[in-house]
Amino acid sequence: MYKYHCLNPIAQIGLEIFDENYGKTETAEGADAILVRSAGMHDMKFSDSLKAVARAGAGVNNIPLDTCAEKGIVVFNTPGANANGVKELVIAGMLLAARDIIGGINWVEEHEEDGDLAKETEKAKKAFAGTELEGKKLGVIGLGAIGVLVANTAVHLGMDVYGYDPYVSVDSAWKLSRNIHHAKTVDELYKECDYITIHVPALESTKGMIDRNAISLMKKDIVVLNFARDILVESEAMVDALVSGKVKRYVTDFPTPEIAGVKGAIVIPHLGASTEESEDNCAKMAVKEVRDYLENGNITHSVNYPDCNMGVKEEGNRITILHKNIPNMLGQFTALLAQENMNISQMTNKSKKEYAYVMIDVEAEVTDVLEEKLNAIEGVLKVRVIK
Repeated sequence: MYKYHCLNPIAQIGLEIFDENYGKTETAEGADAILVRSAGMHDMKFSDSLKAVARAGAGVNNIPLDTCAEKGIVVFNTPGANANGVKELVIAGMLLAARDIIGGINWVEEHEEDGDLAKETEKAKKAFAGTELEGKKLGVIGLGAIGVLVANTAVHLGMDVYGYDPYVSVDSAWKLSRNIHHAKTVDELYKECDYITIHVPALESTKGMIDRNAISLMKKDIVVLNFARDILVESEAMVDALVSGKVKRYVTDFPTPEIAGVKGAIVIPHLGASTEESEDNCAKMAVKEVRDYLENGNITHSVNYPDCNMGVKEEGNRITILHKNIPNMLGQFTALLAQENMNISQMTNKSKKEYAYVMIDVEAEVTDVLEEKLNAIEGVLKVRVIK
């Protein structure tokens, strides 16, 4: 029986995908897999039994990816599962920035005791008048699962949409509306657009990408939306831009002491993926990824190892090997199998930066001795035999 542990509450509709061969544990010790949402894992010690960590969401900043990779622990995420929920909130954010809806609602609450509220409303409403989205230019930085949905929806709202992503996937490119302008540089978006929304992962290369220089290239009264990660925007630079009036509105899903309460900032309490549907979709995808890996050895949507799929394991044994991406590893594996007179019926090998993964189907029984010999090869991180 496989054991799994949940560091955060995971939607029951997802956990129900585990069958009778799985048991939930109260602690992470001894678990084959860990399911997590936002809980921090950087200070955790991982047992040798742990084979997989599945993040029910896209961002994996709370997981020590390198540590997991070195221990042969595959980390999964669930890209696209919460994309629609985030997309809808981004559109809501643009509407809140375009029309002073929040100010208007607050005014009504403050004057709800007035004797002739309807008459007073007609006098006051012009203070909350705004602009429409139709005809405005929207720049979308990052055309992954969420960025594509935002861009396509904005086109349907009548916006003139510019997209920038030098690493856009073939799948995303197919889903993009043909009406979206493909910007060659991010500076083009900064200079041309009335609204800019960011949808890139938090990496060293993207940290603080919206800084003083980027803001200096933008139009006056620009609206910036950040529903990706708080560290993508330099807080001090954004506060100064709001105070000076260069940025009209900064809509963010990440409350911080620096930005909360600043005039022009619309700060949302991290609600992007907090819908019932998103949480259910993430849970279901995470559990399916874990099951496929534990039962068949297949890797789908890993962030620290290459995706690799050899279908459902059939008769015989399947050997899976997580290892360093260095020369002659495959030769050493096949040589050992040849010494044991084992016939390989199917094999695949994938690499991703400094790590690689091998799946080998053999007809004969894999002995503990052979498994130990494979594990002893320099550069091998974890060997697992699925029988």
